[in-house]
Amino acid sequence: MLLFTGAANAQDSVFARSLVDTLTSPYFWGRGYTNDGMGKAGRFIAGQYAAYGLLPLNGERYDQPFTYNANTFPGAMEVTVNGLSLIPGKDFIVGPQSRGVKGRGSLVKTDSIHYVDGANRIVLTLQDKLTWSVEQEVADFTEVQVDKKALSGTPKTIKAEIENNFIKDFPAANICGYVKGTAQPDSFFVFTAHYDHLGGMGSKTYFPGANDNASGITQLLSLARYFAIHPQRYSIAFICFSGEEAGLLGSQYFAQHTLIPLDKIRFLLNMDILGTGEEGITAVNATVYPKEFAMLKKINDENHYLVKIASRGKAANSDHYWFTEKGVPAFFIYTMGGIKAYHDVFDISRTLPMNEYSHLFKLLVEFSTEMMK
Repeated sequence: MLLFTGAANAQDSVFARSLVDTLTSPYFWGRGYTNDGMGKAGRFIAGQYAAYGLLPLNGERYDQPFTYNANTFPGAMEVTVNGLSLIPGKDFIVGPQSRGVKGRGSLVKTDSIHYVDGANRIVLTLQDKLTWSVEQEVADFTEVQVDKKALSGTPKTIKAEIENNFIKDFPAANICGYVKGTAQPDSFFVFTAHYDHLGGMGSKTYFPGANDNASGITQLLSLARYFAIHPQRYSIAFICFSGEEAGLLGSQYFAQHTLIPLDKIRFLLNMDILGTGEEGITAVNATVYPKEFAMLKKINDENHYLVKIASRGKAANSDHYWFTEKGVPAFFIYTMGGIKAYHDVFDISRTLPMNEYSHLFKLLVEFSTEMMK
């Protein structure tokens, strides 16, 4: 049984909140494709690895570079509907596949939520919630998604100036470090999380990504700091993936160009969206690996860490997927309950409760330690 003092818990909570505040700050600009947000975040994480004393997984550097295409929006982001200037992020988002546009025109209703300016090839879509994403290609039109609550009447006219920049071979990198095992250093337990988010939409609006996934990176770095001081029999790898929001690209690249023999991974635990937890956590792949899931539940039940650990089957919904496909036993865990902000400008540190951070940390330490016996 591992012992955690109250003082250590308080210190770790301050450490965790500081990390989330840092990763969601304007400096990192949503850890995406403009203002070097993703690059800054990757270098920050590598700096944390070095400070903790982690070794580079490839023996030389923490970063594993790769590239992919990305449609970005670095500059102008102005939309006016019916003469009303809309606020980027709060009142509208641009479809991530959109081309740039500058013009004004009349809108023609095509169905209950779509309105088209044919002259400028603009499609306006009314939405109940604005949810942004990333695209690797550019369409031949511009989509403007507008929150229904931002407009009081039927959309009739639109004026838009939107700048896009399609980047071929955008430079990204996975950040990979490890703590060497004391008895079986060629065997690994692996913690993973993605550090990229959506970046910025225009020059004044960015998506902080507190829950998705500054929370997961914070938990991973907390675990890295702990295990650097408390090495185990197996080596423990810590991999922060990029390109998750664009389609699990970083984890796919790592699985195809692995820095660890995949058959030497005892277990992989992927962490994404860990900022709440009042309703417990869900473990994806629980039904695929029932023995490991039973162990996870047993540790939780004995210590009363979380109110519930829900079981879920196989799903291609985060970075564990490519490893599962190659036969690596893995869980993907995420917290449940609390805030509903997701892929929007409201996913901020100030409203992220992190109320089960310490309990989850203890659960993951004990589970991984048990798995390495």
